Amino acid sequence: MNIFPRLAAISGVFACLTAASVAHAQQEFPPPQGKGRVVVLASGASGPANYTTVAREIAELGYDVVLCDGNQMAGTRGDGVKASILEAQQMPHALPGKVALVGFSLGGGMYLYYATQWSDLVSGAVLWSPVNSFIHDVPGFVNRLKVPVLVFVGAKDRYRNGSSLAEMDRTLAAASTAAGKPFELIVYPDADLDFVKGGDHYNPDDYSDAFKRMADQLERYLGD
Repeated sequence: MNIFPRLAAISGVFACLTAASVAHAQQEFPPPQGKGRVVVLASGASGPANYTTVAREIAELGYDVVLCDGNQMAGTRGDGVKASILEAQQMPHALPGKVALVGFSLGGGMYLYYATQWSDLVSGAVLWSPVNSFIHDVPGFVNRLKVPVLVFVGAKDRYRNGSSLAEMDRTLAAASTAAGKPFELIVYPDADLDFVKGGDHYNPDDYSDAFKRMADQLERYLGD
């Protein structure tokens, strides 16, 4: 049974799109050395413009970062997510191989459900406050989890329907750990939604800590 209902009904701020109408990779941020392993970054519902700063900072670590609009992946039942990954792998500054994923809120939620099943394409995912209220079959989600996941979430993040993202993330992390699946969760007590640099609730200390943890994890995912 499909346990991923249309995200349009959850957020109420975007229209469902068909797979044929999806615009995929949006903007490439090449690494300083010219070419690098690929990190595909999916924006939250506020759109990719709010995530260019973090995309550039990840690129400075030596990765070829491809920034995508999470809104344009919505309603495609994973087709838009996969198409964005495949397109990112063909970017001019991309080195071959599996990609790592970095997703925020809406985009992170789609990565959480769809892309973490694709171990043939994805080496791992770092997700910031991923939408998760659509996940009702936790054992089913865990059974389909095929790649390691690191999740950051602010304890003050209630998203749009008032539900706590952190509470559900704790449930997912506990179930994944019990099943021997790699799901690491970091909860920041003073952080709210979109606490990244350039976000509406930017928290310098928490962002700095999370970015370092992300950098270390990306090295594990994509290092030789």
